[in-house]
Amino acid sequence: MASVGLGALLAASRFAYDVLRVAGALYMIWLGGRMVVAAIRGGAVAAQITGERPARSWVWRGYLSNLLNPKIGVFYVTFLPLFVPTGVNVTAFSMLLAVIHAAEGLLWFWLLTTLLTPLANWIRRRSVARALDGVTGCVLVAAGAGLFLERR
Repeated sequence: MASVGLGALLAASRFAYDVLRVAGALYMIWLGGRMVVAAIRGGAVAAQITGERPARSWVWRGYLSNLLNPKIGVFYVTFLPLFVPTGVNVTAFSMLLAVIHAAEGLLWFWLLTTLLTPLANWIRRRSVARALDGVTGCVLVAAGAGLFLERR
């Protein structure tokens, strides 16, 4: 999206940035709030990952998290262009850099998943899942509130 101008719009338009910032903040607060409530009530969100939701649901959540984060767009507009050599097609090279960034993310999450698999039974314990959900939910709510209150 940044390669075709959305990131530049976020960097140039305070209104567009603020709309995306508020939407992202509210989404983070909603996700975190659900996790905190579930942890308090005893129905940990992490315990629901055992196959009740299709994989595309989790992909959609990840997509929304990135799409509603204005800092991702600003990152792609301000940081990645530093690595575009002169004389190349900027859009194509920017997309290549984005693909490399996505591949690094996939590799990181694969590594994380692989290394944490031995801990899966411990993480699935209700008390651990509730604690993780509570802490993660609080972090998401705090980050969302910080993003909501941020002044550019």
